[in-house]
Amino acid sequence: MARVRCITEMGMGVDVHGRDATKAAKRAVSDAIRHSSLGFFRMLGKTANDMFVDVTIAVPDPSGVDTAAVAKELPYGTVYVTAVTGGLEIPAESGSDSIIIANAAVIVSFDDGKTG
Repeated sequence: MARVRCITEMGMGVDVHGRDATKAAKRAVSDAIRHSSLGFFRMLGKTANDMFVDVTIAVPDPSGVDTAAVAKELPYGTVYVTAVTGGLEIPAESGSDSIIIANAAVIVSFDDGKTG
């Protein structure tokens, strides 16, 4: 089964207090999907659940991201979430209250329907 990439969206999310990479990642995914209207899949003879959604989250500490929680931000399709090193951590002027900025790349694809 080959996939046809249909949409690529980018988003950004921030956690201002708490250094919560998962919260920033979820906000980045929500930001990315607000940019698209996915009604076109009906023209392809597909449903929303036929989508494959590959999400890459970039944060300073990828081990701090709960990828299952991030996947729940996407209501349809087969979702795969990967966290990689990136994003930003902006240190506080005093104390440990850093700002975490996450970036998300959301790629939507469909099975091309061909076999072999």
